[in-house]
Amino acid sequence: MKRVSSKRMGTEPIIPLMFKLAFPAMIGMSIQALYNVVDSMYVGRISEESLSALSIAFPVQMVLIALGAGTGIGVTSFISRRLGAHKNKDATLAAENALFLGILYWIVVALVGYFFSDQIIMLFSDQAVLIQPASEYISIIMIGSIFIFFSMISNNIIRGEGNTFTPMIALIIGAVVNIVLDPFLIFGWWIFPEMGVRGAALATVIARAVSSVFLLYGLQAKTVDMNLSLKNFKINLPIIKEIYRVGLPGIFMQMIGSVTIALINIIAGNFHIYAIAVIGIFFRLQSFILMPVFGLGQGFMPIMGYNFGAGNINRMKNTLTLGMIISTVLTTIGFVLFTFFPAQLISLFNDNPEMIQIGQDILSRIGLSFPIIGISVIGSLTFQALGKGLNSFLISFLRQIGILLPVMYWLSKVTTFENIWYAFPLSEFSVAVIMYVWLYFFMKKTYATIEERNKITLGEMPIR
Repeated sequence: MKRVSSKRMGTEPIIPLMFKLAFPAMIGMSIQALYNVVDSMYVGRISEESLSALSIAFPVQMVLIALGAGTGIGVTSFISRRLGAHKNKDATLAAENALFLGILYWIVVALVGYFFSDQIIMLFSDQAVLIQPASEYISIIMIGSIFIFFSMISNNIIRGEGNTFTPMIALIIGAVVNIVLDPFLIFGWWIFPEMGVRGAALATVIARAVSSVFLLYGLQAKTVDMNLSLKNFKINLPIIKEIYRVGLPGIFMQMIGSVTIALINIIAGNFHIYAIAVIGIFFRLQSFILMPVFGLGQGFMPIMGYNFGAGNINRMKNTLTLGMIISTVLTTIGFVLFTFFPAQLISLFNDNPEMIQIGQDILSRIGLSFPIIGISVIGSLTFQALGKGLNSFLISFLRQIGILLPVMYWLSKVTTFENIWYAFPLSEFSVAVIMYVWLYFFMKKTYATIEERNKITLGEMPIR
Protein backbone atom coordinates (compact mmCIF):
# COMPACT_ATOMS: atom_id res chain seq x y z
CA MET A 1 0.00 0.00 0.00
CA LYS A 2 1.43 3.37 -1.03
CA ARG A 3 2.09 5.94 1.61
CA VAL A 4 0.44 9.34 1.22
CA SER A 5 2.92 12.18 0.66
CA SER A 6 2.65 14.73 3.46
CA LYS A 7 2.42 17.59 0.94
CA ARG A 8 -0.87 16.19 -0.31
CA MET A 9 -2.38 16.93 3.12
CA GLY A 10 -2.54 20.57 2.07
CA THR A 11 -3.61 20.21 -1.57
CA GLU A 12 -5.65 17.07 -2.30
CA PRO A 13 -9.48 17.24 -2.08
CA ILE A 14 -10.32 16.71 1.58
CA ILE A 15 -12.99 13.99 1.46
CA PRO A 16 -11.12 11.55 -0.82
CA LEU A 17 -7.90 12.17 1.12
CA MET A 18 -9.60 11.68 4.48
CA PHE A 19 -11.05 8.34 3.44
CA LYS A 20 -7.80 7.27 1.80
CA LEU A 21 -6.01 7.79 5.10
CA ALA A 22 -8.84 6.43 7.23
CA PHE A 23 -9.98 3.37 5.26
CA PRO A 24 -7.51 0.80 6.68
CA ALA A 25 -8.21 2.00 10.23
CA MET A 26 -11.98 2.03 9.68
CA ILE A 27 -11.89 -1.54 8.39
CA GLY A 28 -9.46 -2.71 11.07
CA MET A 29 -11.36 -1.13 13.96
CA SER A 30 -14.71 -2.44 12.69
CA ILE A 31 -13.29 -5.94 12.46
CA GLN A 32 -11.84 -5.53 15.96
CA ALA A 33 -15.37 -4.91 17.21
CA LEU A 34 -16.48 -8.21 15.67
CA TYR A 35 -14.57 -10.24 18.27
CA ASN A 36 -16.99 -9.37 21.07
CA VAL A 37 -20.11 -9.10 18.89
CA VAL A 38 -19.70 -12.62 17.51
CA ASP A 39 -18.99 -14.09 20.96
CA SER A 40 -22.15 -12.49 22.32
CA MET A 41 -24.35 -13.64 19.45
CA TYR A 42 -23.38 -17.26 20.02
CA VAL A 43 -23.34 -17.12 23.82
CA GLY A 44 -26.79 -15.53 23.79
CA ARG A 45 -28.07 -18.79 22.32
CA ILE A 46 -26.89 -20.70 25.41
CA SER A 47 -28.94 -18.74 27.93
CA GLU A 48 -29.84 -15.23 29.05
CA GLU A 49 -27.66 -15.71 32.15
CA SER A 50 -24.64 -16.61 30.01
CA LEU A 51 -25.10 -13.45 27.98
CA SER A 52 -25.34 -11.40 31.17
CA ALA A 53 -22.17 -13.10 32.43
CA LEU A 54 -20.30 -11.93 29.32
CA SER A 55 -21.50 -8.40 30.01
CA ILE A 56 -20.13 -8.62 33.55
CA ALA A 57 -16.75 -9.82 32.22
CA PHE A 58 -16.59 -7.22 29.43
CA PRO A 59 -15.10 -4.38 31.55
CA VAL A 60 -12.20 -6.64 32.57
CA GLN A 61 -11.51 -7.36 28.90
CA MET A 62 -11.52 -3.63 28.23
CA VAL A 63 -8.81 -3.13 30.85
CA LEU A 64 -6.59 -5.64 29.03
CA ILE A 65 -7.29 -3.93 25.72
CA ALA A 66 -6.50 -0.56 27.31
CA LEU A 67 -3.08 -1.79 28.44
CA GLY A 68 -2.28 -3.21 25.00
CA ALA A 69 -3.70 -0.27 23.02
CA GLY A 70 -2.10 2.41 25.20
CA THR A 71 1.32 0.77 25.01
CA GLY A 72 0.79 0.37 21.27
CA ILE A 73 -0.06 4.05 20.81
CA GLY A 74 3.10 5.04 22.66
CA VAL A 75 5.37 2.74 20.66
CA THR A 76 3.79 3.79 17.34
CA SER A 77 4.53 7.44 18.11
CA PHE A 78 8.11 6.69 19.21
CA ILE A 79 8.93 4.43 16.25
CA SER A 80 7.51 6.76 13.60
CA ARG A 81 9.47 9.72 15.03
CA ARG A 82 12.73 7.77 15.27
CA LEU A 83 12.42 6.31 11.78
CA GLY A 84 11.70 9.80 10.46
CA ALA A 85 14.96 10.94 12.06
CA HIS A 86 16.76 7.91 10.55
CA LYS A 87 17.44 6.48 14.02
CA ASN A 88 16.44 2.92 13.18
CA LYS A 89 18.34 1.42 16.12
CA ASP A 90 16.25 3.41 18.61
CA ALA A 91 13.07 2.32 16.81
CA THR A 92 14.18 -1.32 17.06
CA LEU A 93 14.90 -0.94 20.78
CA ALA A 94 11.45 0.57 21.30
CA ALA A 95 9.77 -2.33 19.51
CA GLU A 96 11.69 -4.91 21.55
CA ASN A 97 10.96 -3.14 24.84
CA ALA A 98 7.25 -2.84 23.97
CA LEU A 99 7.04 -6.59 23.33
CA PHE A 100 8.87 -7.19 26.62
CA LEU A 101 6.26 -5.03 28.39
CA GLY A 102 3.55 -7.19 26.82
CA ILE A 103 5.16 -10.30 28.33
CA LEU A 104 5.30 -8.63 31.76
CA TYR A 105 1.63 -7.67 31.49
CA TRP A 106 0.76 -11.26 30.56
CA ILE A 107 2.62 -12.79 33.53
CA VAL A 108 0.80 -10.55 36.01
CA VAL A 109 -2.61 -10.82 34.31
CA ALA A 110 -2.39 -14.61 33.87
CA LEU A 111 -1.53 -15.17 37.53
CA VAL A 112 -4.34 -12.88 38.69
CA GLY A 113 -6.78 -14.54 36.29
CA TYR A 114 -5.83 -18.05 37.40
CA PHE A 115 -6.05 -17.44 41.14
CA PHE A 116 -8.52 -14.56 41.55
CA SER A 117 -11.03 -14.62 38.67
CA ASP A 118 -13.96 -15.25 41.05
CA GLN A 119 -12.98 -12.33 43.26
CA ILE A 120 -12.61 -10.04 40.25
CA ILE A 121 -16.11 -10.85 39.00
CA MET A 122 -17.55 -10.37 42.48
CA LEU A 123 -16.41 -6.73 42.27
CA PHE A 124 -19.00 -6.23 39.52
CA SER A 125 -21.84 -8.51 40.57
CA ASP A 126 -23.10 -10.37 43.63
CA GLN A 127 -25.52 -12.58 41.68
CA ALA A 128 -24.42 -16.21 42.04
CA VAL A 129 -25.95 -17.25 38.72
CA LEU A 130 -23.54 -14.89 36.91
CA ILE A 131 -20.33 -15.29 38.89
CA GLN A 132 -19.37 -18.80 37.75
CA PRO A 133 -19.80 -18.39 33.95
CA ALA A 134 -18.27 -14.90 34.01
CA SER A 135 -15.31 -16.21 36.02
CA GLU A 136 -14.82 -19.16 33.65
CA TYR A 137 -14.83 -16.82 30.66
CA ILE A 138 -12.51 -14.15 32.02
CA SER A 139 -9.99 -16.60 33.52
CA ILE A 140 -9.35 -18.12 30.06
CA ILE A 141 -9.11 -14.64 28.50
CA MET A 142 -6.62 -13.52 31.17
CA ILE A 143 -4.50 -16.68 31.00
CA GLY A 144 -4.33 -16.32 27.21
CA SER A 145 -3.83 -12.55 27.34
CA ILE A 146 -0.28 -12.83 25.96
CA PHE A 147 -1.88 -13.02 22.52
CA ILE A 148 -4.02 -9.95 23.20
CA PHE A 149 -0.97 -7.94 24.24
CA PHE A 150 1.30 -9.34 21.55
CA SER A 151 -1.17 -8.83 18.70
CA MET A 152 -2.03 -5.27 19.73
CA ILE A 153 1.56 -4.17 20.35
CA SER A 154 2.87 -5.88 17.19
CA ASN A 155 0.05 -4.29 15.24
CA ASN A 156 1.15 -0.83 16.39
CA ILE A 157 4.86 -1.51 15.82
CA ILE A 158 4.09 -2.25 12.18
CA ARG A 159 1.84 0.82 11.95
CA GLY A 160 4.74 2.90 13.26
CA GLU A 161 6.62 2.01 10.08
CA GLY A 162 3.76 3.39 7.99
CA ASN A 163 2.35 -0.04 7.10
CA THR A 164 -1.40 -0.09 7.73
CA PHE A 165 -2.15 -2.98 5.36
CA THR A 166 -0.52 -5.84 7.31
CA PRO A 167 -2.32 -4.98 10.60
CA MET A 168 -5.63 -4.81 8.74
CA ILE A 169 -5.09 -8.28 7.22
CA ALA A 170 -4.10 -9.64 10.65
CA LEU A 171 -7.35 -8.36 12.15
CA ILE A 172 -9.39 -9.85 9.31
CA ILE A 173 -7.71 -13.25 9.75
CA GLY A 174 -8.34 -13.17 13.50
CA ALA A 175 -11.99 -12.22 13.07
CA VAL A 176 -12.60 -15.02 10.55
CA VAL A 177 -10.95 -17.60 12.83
CA ASN A 178 -13.06 -16.39 15.77
CA ILE A 179 -16.31 -16.53 13.80
CA VAL A 180 -15.55 -20.04 12.51
CA LEU A 181 -14.38 -21.50 15.84
CA ASP A 182 -17.14 -20.06 18.06
CA PRO A 183 -19.96 -22.53 17.26
CA PHE A 184 -17.61 -25.52 17.27
CA LEU A 185 -16.23 -24.75 20.74
CA ILE A 186 -19.39 -23.27 22.30
CA PHE A 187 -21.93 -25.88 21.14
CA GLY A 188 -19.62 -28.89 20.66
CA TRP A 189 -19.93 -29.26 16.91
CA TRP A 190 -18.12 -32.09 15.13
CA ILE A 191 -15.34 -33.61 17.31
CA PHE A 192 -15.20 -30.75 19.80
CA PRO A 193 -16.64 -30.88 23.34
CA GLU A 194 -19.45 -28.52 24.31
CA MET A 195 -17.71 -25.79 26.32
CA GLY A 196 -20.29 -22.99 26.56
CA VAL A 197 -18.86 -19.64 27.62
CA ARG A 198 -15.43 -21.25 28.06
CA GLY A 199 -15.54 -22.13 24.36
CA ALA A 200 -16.24 -18.50 23.46
CA ALA A 201 -13.21 -17.39 25.48
CA LEU A 202 -11.00 -20.09 23.97
CA ALA A 203 -12.08 -19.15 20.43
CA THR A 204 -11.11 -15.54 21.12
CA VAL A 205 -7.69 -16.55 22.48
CA ILE A 206 -6.99 -18.84 19.50
CA ALA A 207 -8.06 -16.09 17.07
CA ARG A 208 -5.68 -13.65 18.74
CA ALA A 209 -2.93 -16.27 18.60
CA VAL A 210 -3.37 -16.73 14.85
CA SER A 211 -3.25 -12.94 14.37
CA SER A 212 -0.09 -12.86 16.47
CA VAL A 213 1.63 -15.45 14.29
CA PHE A 214 0.77 -13.46 11.16
CA LEU A 215 2.06 -10.24 12.76
CA LEU A 216 5.25 -12.04 13.87
CA TYR A 217 5.86 -12.85 10.21
CA GLY A 218 5.22 -9.17 9.40
CA LEU A 219 7.76 -8.06 12.02
CA GLN A 220 10.40 -10.35 10.51
CA ALA A 221 9.74 -9.36 6.89
CA LYS A 222 12.78 -8.12 4.98
CA THR A 223 10.97 -4.98 3.89
CA VAL A 224 10.76 -3.49 7.41
CA ASP A 225 13.09 -0.78 8.69
CA MET A 226 13.86 -2.55 11.96
CA ASN A 227 15.79 -5.71 12.81
CA LEU A 228 14.30 -7.25 15.94
CA SER A 229 16.55 -9.70 17.76
CA LEU A 230 16.29 -11.33 21.17
CA LYS A 231 20.09 -11.71 21.22
CA ASN A 232 20.62 -7.94 21.37
CA PHE A 233 17.65 -7.13 23.63
CA LYS A 234 18.23 -4.76 26.53
CA ILE A 235 15.72 -3.15 28.87
CA ASN A 236 15.85 0.57 28.14
CA LEU A 237 14.09 2.62 30.82
CA PRO A 238 14.33 5.99 29.01
CA ILE A 239 12.61 4.47 25.97
CA ILE A 240 9.94 2.82 28.16
CA LYS A 241 9.36 6.19 29.84
CA GLU A 242 8.96 7.84 26.44
CA ILE A 243 6.51 5.14 25.31
CA TYR A 244 4.30 5.79 28.32
CA ARG A 245 4.63 9.56 28.11
CA VAL A 246 2.46 9.26 24.99
CA GLY A 247 0.66 5.99 25.78
CA LEU A 248 -0.44 6.52 29.40
CA PRO A 249 -3.21 9.05 28.59
CA GLY A 250 -4.50 6.55 26.02
CA ILE A 251 -4.58 3.81 28.68
CA PHE A 252 -6.56 6.05 31.04
CA MET A 253 -9.00 7.07 28.29
CA GLN A 254 -9.62 3.41 27.40
CA MET A 255 -10.10 2.48 31.04
CA ILE A 256 -12.76 5.16 31.44
CA GLY A 257 -14.99 3.03 29.23
CA SER A 258 -14.36 -0.01 31.42
CA VAL A 259 -15.36 1.86 34.58
CA THR A 260 -18.47 3.23 32.86
CA ILE A 261 -19.71 -0.19 31.76
CA ALA A 262 -19.02 -1.74 35.16
CA LEU A 263 -21.00 0.95 37.01
CA ILE A 264 -23.88 0.91 34.51
CA ASN A 265 -24.07 -2.88 34.96
CA ILE A 266 -24.41 -2.38 38.70
CA ILE A 267 -27.20 0.19 38.29
CA ALA A 268 -29.00 -1.95 35.67
CA GLY A 269 -28.58 -5.13 37.72
CA ASN A 270 -30.55 -3.57 40.57
CA PHE A 271 -33.60 -3.58 38.29
CA HIS A 272 -33.35 -6.77 36.23
CA ILE A 273 -30.71 -9.39 35.41
CA TYR A 274 -31.70 -9.24 31.72
CA ALA A 275 -30.86 -5.53 31.67
CA ILE A 276 -27.20 -6.46 32.21
CA ALA A 277 -27.32 -8.66 29.11
CA VAL A 278 -28.94 -5.89 27.06
CA ILE A 279 -26.31 -3.37 28.18
CA GLY A 280 -23.63 -5.80 27.03
CA ILE A 281 -25.38 -6.10 23.67
CA PHE A 282 -25.65 -2.32 23.39
CA PHE A 283 -21.98 -1.62 24.06
CA ARG A 284 -20.91 -4.28 21.56
CA LEU A 285 -23.21 -2.86 18.89
CA GLN A 286 -22.18 0.68 19.81
CA SER A 287 -18.52 -0.19 19.32
CA PHE A 288 -19.36 -1.64 15.90
CA ILE A 289 -21.03 1.66 14.92
CA LEU A 290 -18.48 4.01 16.49
CA MET A 291 -15.33 2.23 15.32
CA PRO A 292 -15.71 3.62 11.77
CA VAL A 293 -15.99 7.11 13.30
CA PHE A 294 -12.78 6.63 15.27
CA GLY A 295 -11.24 5.16 12.13
CA LEU A 296 -12.31 8.30 10.29
CA GLY A 297 -10.35 10.20 12.92
CA GLN A 298 -7.18 8.52 11.63
CA GLY A 299 -7.74 10.43 8.38
CA PHE A 300 -9.12 13.59 9.98
CA MET A 301 -6.34 14.19 12.51
CA PRO A 302 -3.28 14.27 10.20
CA ILE A 303 -5.04 16.61 7.75
CA MET A 304 -6.06 18.93 10.58
CA GLY A 305 -2.62 18.82 12.19
CA TYR A 306 -0.73 19.33 8.90
CA ASN A 307 -2.76 22.38 7.92
CA PHE A 308 -2.43 23.81 11.41
CA GLY A 309 1.33 23.59 10.98
CA ALA A 310 1.08 25.03 7.46
CA GLY A 311 -1.10 27.91 8.61
CA ASN A 312 -3.92 27.06 6.18
CA ILE A 313 -6.98 28.33 8.06
CA ASN A 314 -9.54 27.77 5.29
CA ARG A 315 -8.50 24.14 4.88
CA MET A 316 -8.68 23.63 8.65
CA LYS A 317 -12.22 25.04 8.71
CA ASN A 318 -13.29 22.86 5.77
CA THR A 319 -11.71 19.75 7.32
CA LEU A 320 -13.44 20.38 10.65
CA THR A 321 -16.83 20.98 9.00
CA LEU A 322 -16.58 17.93 6.74
CA GLY A 323 -15.34 15.76 9.61
CA MET A 324 -18.38 16.68 11.72
CA ILE A 325 -20.80 16.13 8.83
CA ILE A 326 -19.39 12.71 7.89
CA SER A 327 -19.19 11.52 11.50
CA THR A 328 -22.78 12.65 12.12
CA VAL A 329 -23.95 10.69 9.06
CA LEU A 330 -22.15 7.60 10.37
CA THR A 331 -23.57 7.86 13.90
CA THR A 332 -27.07 8.61 12.59
CA ILE A 333 -27.02 5.07 11.20
CA GLY A 334 -26.87 3.97 14.84
CA PHE A 335 -29.83 6.23 15.65
CA VAL A 336 -31.91 4.63 12.89
CA LEU A 337 -31.00 1.07 13.92
CA PHE A 338 -31.53 1.52 17.68
CA THR A 339 -34.68 3.64 17.36
CA PHE A 340 -36.54 1.73 14.65
CA PHE A 341 -35.16 -1.82 14.85
CA PRO A 342 -34.37 -2.51 18.54
CA ALA A 343 -36.31 -5.78 18.69
CA GLN A 344 -34.56 -7.14 15.61
CA LEU A 345 -31.15 -6.24 17.04
CA ILE A 346 -31.82 -7.95 20.38
CA SER A 347 -33.19 -11.04 18.63
CA LEU A 348 -29.83 -11.50 16.89
CA PHE A 349 -28.44 -12.39 20.32
CA ASN A 350 -31.41 -13.95 22.13
CA ASP A 351 -35.09 -14.56 21.28
CA ASN A 352 -36.48 -14.49 24.83
CA PRO A 353 -39.63 -12.27 24.61
CA GLU A 354 -38.96 -10.66 27.99
CA MET A 355 -35.38 -9.78 27.02
CA ILE A 356 -36.56 -8.39 23.67
CA GLN A 357 -39.09 -6.16 25.45
CA ILE A 358 -36.47 -4.89 27.91
CA GLY A 359 -34.02 -4.43 25.04
CA GLN A 360 -36.53 -2.38 23.05
CA ASP A 361 -37.00 0.01 25.97
CA ILE A 362 -33.26 0.42 26.48
CA LEU A 363 -32.02 0.67 22.89
CA SER A 364 -34.78 2.98 21.65
CA ARG A 365 -34.01 5.51 24.41
CA ILE A 366 -30.22 5.30 24.19
CA GLY A 367 -30.48 5.55 20.39
CA LEU A 368 -31.69 9.14 20.69
CA SER A 369 -28.14 10.16 21.61
CA PHE A 370 -26.44 8.93 18.45
CA PRO A 371 -26.89 11.89 16.06
CA ILE A 372 -25.01 14.02 18.61
CA ILE A 373 -22.12 11.63 19.33
CA GLY A 374 -20.32 12.25 16.02
CA ILE A 375 -19.94 15.95 16.76
CA SER A 376 -18.45 15.30 20.20
CA VAL A 377 -16.02 12.69 18.87
CA ILE A 378 -14.68 14.96 16.11
CA GLY A 379 -14.45 17.87 18.55
CA SER A 380 -12.39 15.72 20.91
CA LEU A 381 -10.16 14.56 18.04
CA THR A 382 -9.67 18.17 16.94
CA PHE A 383 -8.20 19.03 20.34
CA GLN A 384 -5.99 15.95 20.06
CA ALA A 385 -4.83 16.82 16.53
CA LEU A 386 -3.77 20.30 17.67
CA GLY A 387 -1.78 18.98 20.62
CA LYS A 388 -4.37 19.58 23.36
CA GLY A 389 -4.55 16.07 24.76
CA LEU A 390 -5.91 17.19 28.14
CA ASN A 391 -8.87 18.94 26.49
CA SER A 392 -9.63 15.74 24.57
CA PHE A 393 -9.36 13.65 27.73
CA LEU A 394 -11.78 15.94 29.61
CA ILE A 395 -14.38 15.71 26.83
CA SER A 396 -14.13 11.89 26.92
CA PHE A 397 -14.33 11.91 30.71
CA LEU A 398 -17.46 14.08 30.68
CA ARG A 399 -19.11 11.89 28.02
CA GLN A 400 -18.50 8.59 29.73
CA ILE A 401 -18.39 9.32 33.46
CA GLY A 402 -18.64 12.97 34.52
CA ILE A 403 -22.23 13.57 33.40
CA LEU A 404 -23.65 10.21 32.30
CA LEU A 405 -23.23 8.24 35.52
CA PRO A 406 -24.50 10.93 37.97
CA VAL A 407 -27.56 11.56 35.78
CA MET A 408 -28.24 7.84 35.41
CA TYR A 409 -27.87 7.24 39.15
CA TRP A 410 -30.21 10.15 39.94
CA LEU A 411 -32.82 8.90 37.46
CA SER A 412 -32.62 5.42 38.98
CA LYS A 413 -33.72 6.94 42.29
CA VAL A 414 -36.52 9.19 41.06
CA THR A 415 -38.09 7.47 38.05
CA THR A 416 -38.91 4.10 36.48
CA PHE A 417 -36.55 1.56 34.92
CA GLU A 418 -37.59 2.52 31.38
CA ASN A 419 -36.68 6.18 31.91
CA ILE A 420 -33.19 5.84 33.38
CA TRP A 421 -31.84 5.27 29.86
CA TYR A 422 -32.64 8.86 28.93
CA ALA A 423 -29.43 9.60 30.82
CA PHE A 424 -27.54 8.77 27.61
CA PRO A 425 -29.11 11.43 25.32
CA LEU A 426 -29.17 13.97 28.18
CA SER A 427 -25.47 13.39 28.79
CA GLU A 428 -24.50 13.49 25.11
CA PHE A 429 -26.47 16.70 24.51
CA SER A 430 -24.89 18.39 27.55
CA VAL A 431 -21.37 17.38 26.50
CA ALA A 432 -22.00 18.45 22.90
CA VAL A 433 -23.00 21.93 24.07
CA ILE A 434 -19.96 22.22 26.35
CA MET A 435 -17.65 20.91 23.64
CA TYR A 436 -19.08 23.19 20.95
CA VAL A 437 -18.68 26.34 23.04
CA TRP A 438 -15.20 25.31 24.20
CA LEU A 439 -14.12 24.38 20.66
CA TYR A 440 -15.59 27.57 19.17
CA PHE A 441 -13.52 29.87 21.38
CA PHE A 442 -10.45 27.62 21.16
CA MET A 443 -10.54 27.60 17.34
CA LYS A 444 -11.23 31.34 17.22
CA LYS A 445 -8.07 31.92 19.27
CA THR A 446 -6.15 29.37 17.18
CA TYR A 447 -7.12 31.02 13.90
CA ALA A 448 -6.13 34.43 15.28
CA THR A 449 -2.72 33.04 16.30
CA ILE A 450 -2.20 31.55 12.84
CA GLU A 451 -3.11 34.84 11.15
CA GLU A 452 -0.55 36.66 13.28
CA ARG A 453 2.04 34.00 12.50
CA ASN A 454 1.31 34.22 8.79
CA LYS A 455 1.71 37.99 8.83
CA ILE A 456 5.10 37.68 10.51
CA THR A 457 6.16 34.96 8.06
CA LEU A 458 5.23 37.21 5.12
CA GLY A 459 7.06 40.16 6.63
CA GLU A 460 3.87 42.07 7.39
CA MET A 461 4.52 42.86 11.02
CA PRO A 462 1.31 43.68 12.91
CA ILE A 463 0.69 47.29 13.85
CA ARG A 464 1.20 47.85 17.56
